[in-house]
Amino acid sequence: MKKLLCSLAVLIASAAHADAVDALREFGRDVKSGKANFTQTVTSPDGKRKKVSSGSFEFQRPNQFRFAYAKPFEQVIVADGTKVWIYDADLNQASSRKLAEALGATPAALLAGTNIERDFALKAQPSEGGIDWVQATPKQADSTIQSLKLGFRTKELAAMEIVDGFGQRSRLDFSAVQANVPVAAERFQFKLPAGADLIEQ
Repeated sequence: MKKLLCSLAVLIASAAHADAVDALREFGRDVKSGKANFTQTVTSPDGKRKKVSSGSFEFQRPNQFRFAYAKPFEQVIVADGTKVWIYDADLNQASSRKLAEALGATPAALLAGTNIERDFALKAQPSEGGIDWVQATPKQADSTIQSLKLGFRTKELAAMEIVDGFGQRSRLDFSAVQANVPVAAERFQFKLPAGADLIEQ
C-alpha cells in the first residue's frame, strides 16, 4: 500500500510538472496579447538586501511589450517590434537598442516572443506555494542570465524568477492578469519627452 501511495504521489507530481510545461507552451501559442500588474523583488546575491518595485506590464506578439515601473521610481521599457526603449523619468534620459540585439533569449522574449522553444529548453520544476514552475534555459550561451523560471497557477501566468550572472535574484509576481485583451497600438510606441536626452546604442 505504501509503495502504491508513493507511486501515485510521483505520478501526480509528474502530471503537475508536465502541466506547467504545457501551460507555458499554450501561453506562447494561444495568448497573443495581455495586461497585468506586477511587483518585483530584487534580492542581492547574499540574500541580505531587497529592493521592491511595482508597475504594470502589457504585451502583444510578436515582440511588443511595455513595462511601466511606478514605484519607487518611474521607468518605462518599451519594445515596438523594431527597437527597445528605456526611459528613466528621474534622469529625463532615454536609451534605445535594436530589438534583435536587446531581446535574444531574455525574459521579455519568453513573455512576448513568437517561438519559445526555438530559443529556450524547457524543463518542469517542483511546484511551490501553489505555483507550477518551468525552467527555461537559453539555448544560446548567455552569461548575463544564470537561470530563468516562469510560474503558472493552473494555466494563468503567475510569476517569473531570474538569477543574473552575478547571482542577483529578481522575482516578478503578476496580478490582475488579463489574457487576449486588446492593447492600444500607441502603448508600444515610445515618444521622447520634451528636453530628454537620448542615447542610441
